[in-house]
Amino acid sequence: MTMRCEAWLVKREAQLRNFRLALFTTCLAMASPVHAFTITAPSDGATLAAGTTITARVDLDKDAGIIKVRYYWYGEQEEVLVEQDDSTTTGSIVAPVALIGSIETAPPFGGLLHVPHDAVGPMRLLAVAEISRGRLGTRSVFDEVIVNVPPPTALTAIDFETEKPLQLGRAGQSSAFGHVDSLGKIFELPIVGDFSDRVTRRISTPASGTSYESSNPKVIKVLPGGLLRIVGNGKTTITVSNRGRQASLDVDVNVNDEPNEPPIADAGANKSVKSGSRVKLNGLKSRDPEGEALYYSWSQIRGSKVSLLDANNSEASFLAPTVSEARTYRFKLRVTDKKGADSLPAFVEVTVEP
Repeated sequence: MTMRCEAWLVKREAQLRNFRLALFTTCLAMASPVHAFTITAPSDGATLAAGTTITARVDLDKDAGIIKVRYYWYGEQEEVLVEQDDSTTTGSIVAPVALIGSIETAPPFGGLLHVPHDAVGPMRLLAVAEISRGRLGTRSVFDEVIVNVPPPTALTAIDFETEKPLQLGRAGQSSAFGHVDSLGKIFELPIVGDFSDRVTRRISTPASGTSYESSNPKVIKVLPGGLLRIVGNGKTTITVSNRGRQASLDVDVNVNDEPNEPPIADAGANKSVKSGSRVKLNGLKSRDPEGEALYYSWSQIRGSKVSLLDANNSEASFLAPTVSEARTYRFKLRVTDKKGADSLPAFVEVTVEP
């Protein structure tokens, strides 16, 4: 009798241990974060060599029904103004697809990915997965990482890709910079570098190592991000430097010299929204020191492309896409007053949650 009781107690204790273990495992699984479609290679912040080939990998996790994954390269601050498609369309520019992964590729939905040979500085790798919904068509989810692409070889020369000398204003201005005929106008100069691997790369941004200097800040003032603002009439010399190389450009400015303070853009506060909701981007707090009316320009610089409505109004909007986990979309706002002065860009981030 005593032996039977002892055996029963041992068996009962084993059952309780198994029960506790099962309960612990269940609780641990519930507490562990559930991830969705994610780029696992290359990793965020990785350093890649231009012109090399790497292996792209993604983790599908709970996103079932994925048909294909398209990969795109963008500069870190490059505006997403193109359709993300691998077919030829009329009336719009098509983003070049760097790679299309499917279930047949190795690894699945990834594969060999070519790092652009002319890339330099921070680059965004955007992966857009197409998910089948049967008769309801398809939907997409995305993930993106930012990697750094240093030049693989030495910089041999740097130059301005523009007319020389550069005339800005009413006397023979270059059409490359649009309508630049007023104080306060902001513009960018295209800078290219020749490298010893015989590749010419665009290096206009400070992120690519380029810095700017104006010999006469009362004519052209250097702003953050490699932007230049016209602040007066006269002549100046713009000098750019990158990796020990320099180039200079003489600029003659002859614009309408009516005094004008530049406007200030305000893209509103960052926000979190739910998938499927209508999101409004609010630039109503943007202002002009002289109280003049403003012209607005919204653009998207992060996330898979959304259809941005009323992009030239104070309030733009878009429909928050369906996401499996929180994803961030970033937008830029620039405003211009009636006299042609521009604001510095303002940014807002919208986090879309499931």
